[in-house]
Amino acid sequence: MNFQSFLGNFALILFILTIVTGAIWFLDLFVLAKKRQSTADQALAEFDARRDKLTTEGLKLEESNRAELKARLLQQPAWIEYTGSFFPVILLVFCLRSFLYEPFKIPSSSMLPTLLVGDLILVNKFTYGIRLPIINKKIIEVNHPQRGDVMVFKYPKDMSLDYIKRVIGVPGDKITYKNKRLTVNGKEVLYAELPDFLDEERLTYAKHYEENLTGVKHQILNDERAPTYVQGPHEFPHSELCSYDLEGFTCTVPEGNYFMMGDNRDNSADSRYWGFVPDENIVGKAFGIWMNQNIITNFDLSKFKRIGSFQ
Repeated sequence: MNFQSFLGNFALILFILTIVTGAIWFLDLFVLAKKRQSTADQALAEFDARRDKLTTEGLKLEESNRAELKARLLQQPAWIEYTGSFFPVILLVFCLRSFLYEPFKIPSSSMLPTLLVGDLILVNKFTYGIRLPIINKKIIEVNHPQRGDVMVFKYPKDMSLDYIKRVIGVPGDKITYKNKRLTVNGKEVLYAELPDFLDEERLTYAKHYEENLTGVKHQILNDERAPTYVQGPHEFPHSELCSYDLEGFTCTVPEGNYFMMGDNRDNSADSRYWGFVPDENIVGKAFGIWMNQNIITNFDLSKFKRIGSFQ
């Protein structure tokens, strides 16, 4: 599933804006403000000298004129005033998005029934480690992804795209998916059947199950009409660790990588097709829905129940 943030290059745009507005703010603080102060001091000294001379001649200058002159000479140019006022706000937003939480929008149905098209979610950027913005390089180790986590990551075949899937396998795991049932390290995953799920986008029904992924219970969908085998070719880094047949596949997850699958199992382009997700591609852990766009665009108040955390 193609999973993009509100603006494709928003992080880079925000970074550039932070640098530009910050440079202007610091330039004014340490250079331009001092020049204005120097100019004002000189002009006020001349004003005081003229005032003293006129006073000896019996004339008097209004003190308000001196205050007005000082305020005018010390006033920031409009372009600096506006730019400088934006800098703290832009810096705060940049830091929040880069190191704490980032909003994303769900554009497709590959994570049904957990996430719907139009869900606006929040992603924790620090739970899997502190990373430098833009280059996404980890500088502080915190936690590692666990089976069952819903994770956002850079698509291995195009790093400009953000994808979202569920972590099915962690380093060292042996993942088998045969006849649409998972086995993790030789232990079969448990399933509980639920009423059929209506996909409102496609107007079709799908088989609906609760999957217990080694202790993490979440919902998945299966399309009975879809084949059990994974259509190829299957060429990706470490593809030699995977084997495919007419019933499905088996993969062993290499060190420093993760195996990802969508909850809408028969309508998700995921690790079955394009391979493992390296640790350096991780963006963060998705943990909550804060809005659904249909509430705003279609006044669909029923979508308010979407707001909250999810498993």
